[in-house]
Amino acid sequence: MSMRWNLDSLYTSFESQDFKNDLEKCYNKIDEIKNWTKENLNSVDNAKDKIETSLNSQIDFYTLFSKLSAFARLTASVDAKNEMALKTADKLQNKFTELTEPNVVFEKWLKSLDSLDEIINSSDFLKEHKFFLKETAKKAEYLLTEEEEIIISKMSNTGSKAWSNLQNVVGSTLLVDINVDGEEKKLPLPVVRNLAHNKDPKVRKNAYEAELKAYEKIEESSAAALNGIKGEVLTVCDMRGYESPLEKTLIQSRMDKETLDAMLTAMKESLPAFHKYFRRKAEILGHQNGLPFYDLFAPMGKIDIKFTYEEAKDYIIKNFRTFSDKLADFTSNAFENNWIDAEPRDGKRGGAFCSNLQAINESRILANFNGSFSNMTTLAHELGHAYHGFCLTDETIINSSYTMPVAETASIFSETIVTKAALKEANTEEAFSILEACIQSYAQIIVDIYSRFLFESKLFEIRKDHALSVNELKKIMTDAQKEAYGDGLDHNYLHPYMWANKPHYYYSKLNFYNFPYAFGELFAKGVYAEYLKRGDAFTEHYDKLLAATGKNNIADVCSMMDINVRSVDFWRSSLNVIKEEINKFMELSNSLK
Repeated sequence: MSMRWNLDSLYTSFESQDFKNDLEKCYNKIDEIKNWTKENLNSVDNAKDKIETSLNSQIDFYTLFSKLSAFARLTASVDAKNEMALKTADKLQNKFTELTEPNVVFEKWLKSLDSLDEIINSSDFLKEHKFFLKETAKKAEYLLTEEEEIIISKMSNTGSKAWSNLQNVVGSTLLVDINVDGEEKKLPLPVVRNLAHNKDPKVRKNAYEAELKAYEKIEESSAAALNGIKGEVLTVCDMRGYESPLEKTLIQSRMDKETLDAMLTAMKESLPAFHKYFRRKAEILGHQNGLPFYDLFAPMGKIDIKFTYEEAKDYIIKNFRTFSDKLADFTSNAFENNWIDAEPRDGKRGGAFCSNLQAINESRILANFNGSFSNMTTLAHELGHAYHGFCLTDETIINSSYTMPVAETASIFSETIVTKAALKEANTEEAFSILEACIQSYAQIIVDIYSRFLFESKLFEIRKDHALSVNELKKIMTDAQKEAYGDGLDHNYLHPYMWANKPHYYYSKLNFYNFPYAFGELFAKGVYAEYLKRGDAFTEHYDKLLAATGKNNIADVCSMMDINVRSVDFWRSSLNVIKEEINKFMELSNSLK
């Protein structure tokens, strides 16, 4: 079975006639939108017809543009030096900025309508897009003049987007000098980072030290990129009237500060339980001063569960079928039609992601699979994202854009299905290994995410005053790790370069891409609990929940499950489930001495 994806459903190549034709159509559509806006949005006459025309035009354009840009972006993600992909992505982004003015005009025009609700209620098509229209009108409060918006849009292409592209290239092409079995090698960074899961402690420590050493090659360029991006974010937020980048992120996330504060409060309260887990894992591995960073992902127990790619596929599909045939059949189709690029290789970016391609009702998943249990669950996680996209196929492209926090619901739900299945089938030693792997994952999503939130908050605070040096970035990263991990980690072995490793810090449009993961984990646990209560009857409700995420705010989506996300008690109840698993781990660790 191929471990590389096939993008032919998008285009066979940049030279194909289909790609060239669609590119021309895309450019023509931009001109049409610009001309129509100039001719029609100078009065509020026939507002209903104008809104319908504008929405249909946006749907057509974004469907086409997303297809073209996805092909370029996905191609570059597995081949960082592909000049045609990089050039095409850049050209598309530059062309896209031409829509800034008509978009600003439309948003301000929409906000100017005194009877927007009445107009929306007069059309079934507009009622279907009510949330989008109301949100668009609300966003107009933070818009600048048309001229200023155009300048910002154009300058970002040579500013934050250029810095982001630079970081992607230097990170994806970074080769790590490492000694493997007595032989000096140069390995891609994702391959070396995967060695953190190796059963041999010497291999893990060697990989950690080689990884940290490798970042010295790109530390200055990465720091420059990060400072450039965050500096631009602060400038633009201030110009628009946002209180902070965090406020902007919350608005983008359709989430309020009350919800975030409730979740962070519960997360902070839960840290001592995780510290207890880290210290116990350290003891088992023979460490006296807490767990060194290089052993965070060390497999535990005598059973080192491994999967071939084929075995991972079969295992995921089998267990997805216990939830629904629809999910299992969808997953089988994703594997059989090569929607997944799972092979680690030079020039391919690290980590994992899923790109839902609404234009063709498919998805593509990038992973770096090495056969570990966590790699298997990562595949299940990304397939959950893909299923989320599948549940939105009946929605228009502007009604299928969901925010970061709820984006993790389906992925973590799917991951939970396979891990719960593995625990159920396991003997005592296997259960110990699997349970530890689960808690290890929770620790990343709760503890490490908390450290990343602390880091980014401090980063923005200091960046208001000056550009940060490499040493400053390393210090605020290790300070954040010390605060979040406490005495659970050995402070002599932290990861000062995590800011250079995580691509999320380099997205100017997606700041604080950290707390949504914690939200998704804990909300998904609540959703999974509902599934256990309701059984098979829950499946249809689950699909409807996912389909609603593109046209509702966070609180309304969660209320579909009778969950109050503004209550600290909800988050505490979800974290209590994790605490119980930590206690079970402690119990099993003692019994297996």
